[in-house]
Amino acid sequence: MTHDLPAGGVAELASRLRSFIDDEVIPQETALAVHGEAAAAVLARLRGRAKELGLWALGHPAEVGGGGLPFLDFVYLNEIIGRSEFGQLAVGSVSMQDTLMLHRHGSQQQRDRWIGPMVAGEILPSVGLTEPDVAGSDPTLIETRAELDGDTWVINGHKWFTTAAEQAAFCTVFARTEPDTAPRHERISAIIVPTDTPGFEIVRAIPTMGHDPSDHYEVRLTDVRVPVANLLGERGRGFVVAQDRLGAGRIFHCMRWLGQAQRAYELMCARANTRFAHGSLLAEKGEIHRYIAESAAQIHAARLMTLDAARAMDAGADYRVRVGLVKFWGARMLHDVIDRAVQVHGALGLTADTPLERMYRQARYARVYDGPDEVHRMSTARRLLRDPGAAPWL
Repeated sequence: MTHDLPAGGVAELASRLRSFIDDEVIPQETALAVHGEAAAAVLARLRGRAKELGLWALGHPAEVGGGGLPFLDFVYLNEIIGRSEFGQLAVGSVSMQDTLMLHRHGSQQQRDRWIGPMVAGEILPSVGLTEPDVAGSDPTLIETRAELDGDTWVINGHKWFTTAAEQAAFCTVFARTEPDTAPRHERISAIIVPTDTPGFEIVRAIPTMGHDPSDHYEVRLTDVRVPVANLLGERGRGFVVAQDRLGAGRIFHCMRWLGQAQRAYELMCARANTRFAHGSLLAEKGEIHRYIAESAAQIHAARLMTLDAARAMDAGADYRVRVGLVKFWGARMLHDVIDRAVQVHGALGLTADTPLERMYRQARYARVYDGPDEVHRMSTARRLLRDPGAAPWL
C-alpha cells in the first residue's frame, strides 16, 4: 500500500505507523468500541504509545505543536490511519480539521485558548452544523439564530449529529446572524461555544445503525450567551469557514476509506484462500475472481483520484471538481468492497467475530456525511457543464 510513497522520512513514518495501527490499535478495537472507563484507559495508553513512537499529530502545523507534514504527505499516512476506525483517536489526527479551521480563521485569543490543548489531545472539538428540521446538505437553510445583546451573542437553536459533543470542550456553532435580505451564502456565522455554557444541552446520544449509544449527539441551545469575541472568522462568512473545513476533510475521509477498503480486501483474499466449499477453495471460483478483481480496480481508481485531489489542493489549484468526484466515488467503492468481503465470509461476515459487520455499518454513513452522494454529483456536474475543461484529465 505504501509502494509509491515519496522517498525518505515519509516512507519510514509510514512503515512505523502501519506497525502501530496493525499491531497495537487493531487488536484493541473490541475494547475501544465499548464506551466507558475501560475504553478510555486503553485509548490513553495507545495515545501515549503514539507519542513515544513519534506518530502523534503528524499533520497538524508545526507552529502549533504538530508534526508539520505537508498536506499530501499526510494524506498518504491517513490511508494507514484509516485501517482502524479508532486510528484517528489513537494518533491525534481527529482534531486536525478543527485545528486548521481555528488556525486559519480564529483570532489570536481563540487560537491561544483552544489549539494547544487540541493538538496535545487534552480536549476534543465538535461542530454544530446539521439540524433535524432542515436539509443538512444545504447550510443556507440553517435555522439556529444568534443575536447580539450588547457585547454578547445569544444563541437559540437545535442541532443534531454533532459528533463528540458530550466529550468536547467546545462546539463551533453555525447560526444565522444576518437578515434574510442578505445574500443566501452570507447569512450565517460561526461562533465558538464552550460546551459548559449554560443553555447548551445534550439531549441524547442518537442511536444509529447498531450503535447505541453512538458518538453523534442531539443538542439544544437555549439562550446560550457567549462573548462577541467568540465569533470565528468574519460575521456572515460562516459558509466560507464551513466549506474551508469540509474541503480538506473530504479528502481525509476518502483516504481513510481506502484504509478500510484495503483491510476488507485483505480479509476477503485471506478467506477465499482458506475456505473450502463445493469441491474447491473459494479462491478457485470464477465469481470470487470477479469480486477480487473489481475490488482491486475500485480501490486503485479511488486512490489515484484521492491523491490527485490532494495534489491539486497542495498546489493551491481549484480542487472542487476533484473532491466532488472522489467523495461519491470513494463512498461507493468503500461500500462495494466491504460488501463483497462480507459475502465471501458468508454467515461469519454477519457476526461480530470479524470487523466486517462494523465496517459495513460505518461504510453506509459515508454516503451521507459531509454531503450526500447526490449533492456531490449534482454540484460537480453543474461545474463541469459550465466548464467542461474543468474535468481533471483535461
